[in-house]
Amino acid sequence: MLKIACTLALFCSFAASAAEQHFLYVANPGTRNYVEYGGVGISVFDIDNGYKFVKRIATWDVPAGKEPENVKGVAASAKTGIIYVSSLNRIIAINMISGNRIWDKAYEGGVDRIALSPDGKIIYAPQLEGPKWHVVNAANGNVITEVETKSGSHNTIFAADGSRVYLAGLKSTSLSIADPKTNKVSATVGPFENVIRPFTVNGNNSLVFVNVNGLLGFEVGDVKTGKKIAHVEVEGVKQGPVKRHGCPAHGIALTPDEKELWLADCANEMIHVYDATVMPPKQVKSLKARDCVGWVSFSMDGKTAYSSTGEIFDSATKKIIATLTDEAGHAVQSEKMLDVTVVNGKVTKAGNQFGVGAKK
Repeated sequence: MLKIACTLALFCSFAASAAEQHFLYVANPGTRNYVEYGGVGISVFDIDNGYKFVKRIATWDVPAGKEPENVKGVAASAKTGIIYVSSLNRIIAINMISGNRIWDKAYEGGVDRIALSPDGKIIYAPQLEGPKWHVVNAANGNVITEVETKSGSHNTIFAADGSRVYLAGLKSTSLSIADPKTNKVSATVGPFENVIRPFTVNGNNSLVFVNVNGLLGFEVGDVKTGKKIAHVEVEGVKQGPVKRHGCPAHGIALTPDEKELWLADCANEMIHVYDATVMPPKQVKSLKARDCVGWVSFSMDGKTAYSSTGEIFDSATKKIIATLTDEAGHAVQSEKMLDVTVVNGKVTKAGNQFGVGAKK
């Protein structure tokens, strides 16, 4: 009874506080379906209070004797105050302050890592390694149309200016770019050395940085020409066996100011930092993590880096400043998280699950 009362009080504190607050929303199970890394639901952490656990927002109920579905992606809009979480089969839309469920729908062919338009109106929802992306009305979950690439739809990034959507598939060595006005593929970048895994883009939509299968490193593509322009391999460590994803480097992120590129390294439990002001980017530092790193992203202000291991790094010093633990004291890990700013009980800013550049 006390736990329920405390949870309700914490929800109320969002609405009652007039000060600017900063929270980290972490969707779980965000590393496969491993509940030991944070359970099921969206865990909210108080960034201003040392990343202290604040509350858990319910997503999907797990029937007795059943395994929860992997969380595949997360996206949020400050314009609507809604957070969207995708699982293997469905997407759920939840009010970030109240925790109320707005809609919950399953999609033909399943769902992978979603992307939300900057105006909060459209979701590009990839099928689970299928031939298509569903274009979804973010207000009600209805499918508007489909974009077919036959590329094994997987990771998705909506450009910050809303001008294009980047579509990466697990069966293609080229990155497709769709025009959200027509919902048709308008360009491609590549081919790259192997099929594309996680990737990121810079703020003016001129460069893409992609992980590919079989490479402990990354490749760079020029969006204007559609050509690959660089191939970079990590120095100083060996490419070993990985716990998950079957990809040596599964996670890549630009700092918002685009001065650095951070690269995940699962086998060596490290993050490699590159100077992104030169081409090709130059390796400058390697950071040790507590487990396999399968994703990396940044806070909106770029001051902190989020590792899927649940470790929070200071971007400037490269030191760990916090580790996430849930209400039971268990270590939290997730590849699906983003930061949120709340003022007067209202969401005013929402971050991105991808570490994308913000320089125009």
